[in-house]
Amino acid sequence: MTSRAAVVGAGSWGTALANLLAGKGIDTVVWSFEPDVADAINHGHANSKYLDGISLAPSLRATTDMAEAMRGADLVLSVSPSHVVRQVMAQAAPHMADGVLLVSASKGIENESLMTMDGVLADVLPPSVSDSACFLSGPSFALEVGKGFPTAVTIASKNQDAANRAQAAFQTSVFRVYTSSDVAGVELGGSVKNVIAIAAGVVEGMGFGFNTQAALITRGLAEITRLGQAMGADPRTLAGLAGIGDLMLTCMGGLSRNRTVGVELGRGRSLDDILGGMVMVAEGVRTARSARDLAHRTGVEMPIVEAVHDMLFAGLDPRRAVEQLMLREPKAEHWG
Repeated sequence: MTSRAAVVGAGSWGTALANLLAGKGIDTVVWSFEPDVADAINHGHANSKYLDGISLAPSLRATTDMAEAMRGADLVLSVSPSHVVRQVMAQAAPHMADGVLLVSASKGIENESLMTMDGVLADVLPPSVSDSACFLSGPSFALEVGKGFPTAVTIASKNQDAANRAQAAFQTSVFRVYTSSDVAGVELGGSVKNVIAIAAGVVEGMGFGFNTQAALITRGLAEITRLGQAMGADPRTLAGLAGIGDLMLTCMGGLSRNRTVGVELGRGRSLDDILGGMVMVAEGVRTARSARDLAHRTGVEMPIVEAVHDMLFAGLDPRRAVEQLMLREPKAEHWG
């Protein structure tokens, strides 16, 4: 049973999950890179910068000192933006107890290595920790978790006992946790859906309707599934919470930062202008590079991911991108 949790990352998702753990009576400390965020949690029981409007458990504490955050923790939750997980968790590693239960809730594919967080954490943490790491994903907006809305997620691990322990730590009457052994499927589903969500936002920003959205989401799932299978994932995972569930939420939900980026692109704004006005990270922007590169490396056809990459980084006009997708060579959806 978990008695003390260290949450590494005080963004919206980290704060929501830390608050969930603290609400269960688990002694929980959040590590924050930003002193003002730590002060707000400690003195105001709030994080208005990243999780505005949510009152946090009075017992929840925050610190900017990594050693203090890790002290005595038997569960460590890694929930920094994916592009800094390597740096931040390398900083945490010397302070982590041997055999601590590690749960990752970051979603992304590292640009340089093309690793998901499973590979990144294996690089920077000892095998006694990384070999039983767990990966939490699924359709879960932080704000709605903070409000206590019923939510269901998946926790995947190569170690069944670790998955069961993580399940017990996070399960509540309104936060339902399923377990899985398919780390690759859960990680890839949670990462690439952010790229598809940018595309979904683009077609909305251009004024297209439900037909277009349905086609985009369905074919986006086909791309994620092809890549997942090439990387050893179980396609059943991508038909579940960490696949189609998370994809639907991120493509259609008004709280999706990635969808918002796409909407503004579809309306003609530049990427620099859009990102300059955002406080929180839209993971799909960076993941568009790595997902495209991973598709090329594995020989998997991912035309929507390719189009998003080119809209973001190669100046492709959104209308031209839609035209290219629609005019691709006709083919069977499946046969036999």
